[in-house]
Amino acid sequence: MNPLSDRINNLATSQTLAMAALARELKAQGKDIISLSLGEPDFNTPDFIKEAAKKAIDENYSTYSPVEGYAELKEAICRKFKRDNDLDYKPSQIVVSTGAKQSLYNIAQVMLNVGDEVILPAPYWVSYFEIVKLSGGVPVEVPTSVDTDFKITPEQLEAAITPKTKMMWFSSPCNPSGSVYNREELTALVKVLEKYPHVYVVADEIYEHINFSGTFCSIASIPGMLERTITVNGVAKAFAMTGWRIGYIGAPEFIAKACTKIQGQVTSGANSIAQRATITAVDADPSVLKHMVDAFHSRRDLVVGLLKEIPGVKINVPEGAFYVFPDISSFFGKKLRGTEIKNAMDLSMYLLAEANVATVTGDAFGNPDCIRFSYATSDEILKEALKRIKDALAL
Repeated sequence: MNPLSDRINNLATSQTLAMAALARELKAQGKDIISLSLGEPDFNTPDFIKEAAKKAIDENYSTYSPVEGYAELKEAICRKFKRDNDLDYKPSQIVVSTGAKQSLYNIAQVMLNVGDEVILPAPYWVSYFEIVKLSGGVPVEVPTSVDTDFKITPEQLEAAITPKTKMMWFSSPCNPSGSVYNREELTALVKVLEKYPHVYVVADEIYEHINFSGTFCSIASIPGMLERTITVNGVAKAFAMTGWRIGYIGAPEFIAKACTKIQGQVTSGANSIAQRATITAVDADPSVLKHMVDAFHSRRDLVVGLLKEIPGVKINVPEGAFYVFPDISSFFGKKLRGTEIKNAMDLSMYLLAEANVATVTGDAFGNPDCIRFSYATSDEILKEALKRIKDALAL
């Protein structure tokens, strides 16, 4: 008999982490693997943030931190929300967690009852689906395609809402598509949501600063939405602090208090040194990130241009994050070097075997026609990876 719980037996493994682990395993065997699977900046954490962490160590920030985060950090996050997003949050509405993933898990745990529906515009980040399911919710996928820049329409949103709908979760800029919703598009979605006051929104804005569109709009800044939106953010992506594990939310106070309550029973406060360093990060002018954003912008143009040269690959131009999400469905039902390609997983595994390039199947993100490439690596590596992919896909 399997002694494990149904909960864990029904939980899918993260496909991004699984592919990254497989790539590492193959590298250890001596294979020349290029991994485009993980969403992790290839820059170092800025020195001024590291200096703040060293100072915190010297000042003996080595004891348990408050469950919801240091007061000084919550105040800094409020300043950041006002400066960057025109959002007026109070410190009592902020909860700091061990990464934005824990923030999302906390939200699901405190908001969802068994059978509550959560609308997920697809593609969505891999963990949304499983976190919702693990919390008793029912994920409701709303499909999009490369032809619509992977954005849902107001009509699609309205068609997905039922009396059981509790929330909608989405990211902008989006992981995996890089799509960015502008104010006009978000306002059109809000006009639908106005008819359904029982529906809350989770806005994942972890990639907000890695944005090539020139503007950024938080859905919570649209009139009427602050009271029903949980804004999720963190320092992992823009500040190249993935391993520091700091995420946070701005939310209606009753939701923030509930997230603090559950966090107090699960992990308690986030890492004390990382929190002190994060004060310096979120207080910094976003212009300090320009060199990283410019590099990602240039790489996006490089990768999109190279993908457009591959027959059978359909690609749009993402406006943010550091991913491309090409439609590769034209290869389904065909044979490549004797390998039959039935779906995106087959193609992803074929590229790993034949091109030594690790990608992630679009199935993991709710879109079975696509695969995801991360371009968070050097131009030289990207050029070599795309050369290998082009050769492997030649019919």
